[in-house]
Amino acid sequence: MDKAGAGAKARRGGNGGRAQRAAQRDPERTRASILAAATVEFAENGIGGARVDAIAERAGTNKRMLYHYFGDKEQLYLAVLEEAYIGIRTAEKTLNLSDLAPEQGVAELAMFTWKYFLDHPEFLSLLGTENLHRARWLRQSTRLKELHSGFIDKLADLLDRGKAKGLFRIDVDPLNVYLTIAALGYFYLSNQHTLTTIFGRDLMDEANLEAWKRHIVQVTLASIRR
Repeated sequence: MDKAGAGAKARRGGNGGRAQRAAQRDPERTRASILAAATVEFAENGIGGARVDAIAERAGTNKRMLYHYFGDKEQLYLAVLEEAYIGIRTAEKTLNLSDLAPEQGVAELAMFTWKYFLDHPEFLSLLGTENLHRARWLRQSTRLKELHSGFIDKLADLLDRGKAKGLFRIDVDPLNVYLTIAALGYFYLSNQHTLTTIFGRDLMDEANLEAWKRHIVQVTLASIRR
């Protein structure tokens, strides 16, 4: 090996060594950096197009550390999915639905979900990727099932209070209510480019975004009122 080749090898070894030492000093920070980098890579390229080299480079580490923390690319993708869902479920807890009047609670949930989708386009991209694969990886997670069941229970309690007051129909299903909210937001944003082109209206204009938020609230409430 010539001097230039030896020097390049030494530099690569030095960079890998520094990344490994940094990971050993702060493993939680390294793991979080890998997850953040992987979220961007998977959101942009899907699981098929995502590259481990690119994730490691974004995270400022090396592939060895990535495999150390997550095993392989598929397990890293599953971890990204779990973190994405944990993120929205954790944020939803700030709504304190049990403290709100029934109609106000439904309206707040609708507005929250719409804003979360707007602020986290990577979440919608990950949903699209996982649906293309028919939830192949999502089915492997037990954490997400626990998170969703708790959330639906809280929404059910909110709706039950509305039913007891004569505000909502007796046959209202909490899952259907959430699906109505999520579908209205998801379709609008995931199809914004084609819909803007077809109808000649900039769906991402601030006035249109605000109008659609009001529409989601109105449609959701209208669908469950007596």
